[in-house]
Amino acid sequence: ARWYFETLQALAPVYVIPGNHDVQWWRSPLSLLGATPKYVKYRAYFGNDLSPVLELDGLVIAGLLSSHGVTPGSMTWNPNDTAVKGHLPRAEVERVRARFAALPGGTVRLAVLHHNVLPGVLSHRWGLARPHAAQRALLSLGADVILCGHDHTENAGQIEGQLAVSTAGTLSLRSRGGRPSTFNLVRVTAREISIQYFIYDRAGATFRPGDTAIYARTRRAD
Repeated sequence: ARWYFETLQALAPVYVIPGNHDVQWWRSPLSLLGATPKYVKYRAYFGNDLSPVLELDGLVIAGLLSSHGVTPGSMTWNPNDTAVKGHLPRAEVERVRARFAALPGGTVRLAVLHHNVLPGVLSHRWGLARPHAAQRALLSLGADVILCGHDHTENAGQIEGQLAVSTAGTLSLRSRGGRPSTFNLVRVTAREISIQYFIYDRAGATFRPGDTAIYARTRRAD
């Protein structure tokens, strides 16, 4: 996996954040030994920062760590959610909110987390243990777009008709329902946000343009 990302870095900036499969939660069940043991292997390959910030020209991508393994904040009453669901700690939200608030008004603000913040298209499952509370927290960030994944299915939508969400599909054979692999292209202008799917065409061995969702940019640039 690190070789793959190092190859991509030769072409464009690469942003990496841990997902639920990157958390060795059994090294600290219920976080009884703290958070550090759970991320030792991930940090060995991808660095110490679990929620990095990437600054480009007029654009800031800030991460929120949602992958915590089997820990109280991510648990539900459904056994199938064990080690799968995530949650957003208050400290993560407050950190990104403060980072965005300090930026010049015209800066495009993208917040990224692993778990899907809208119900899955096919699974109808939320990625976070307390999804509605998480949505309210995300609305408070001052972000232009939320980027997420986890559900293995591409999706686009809004939180309460205000905040655009781009849910990435899976660039592997593990797409849900046998769907082809996809990636999302997000464009942000002064007035609108567009999220376009690019769908893998196996016969042509390439990605082809798919549907595009367009939303008003509710956080106007100054």
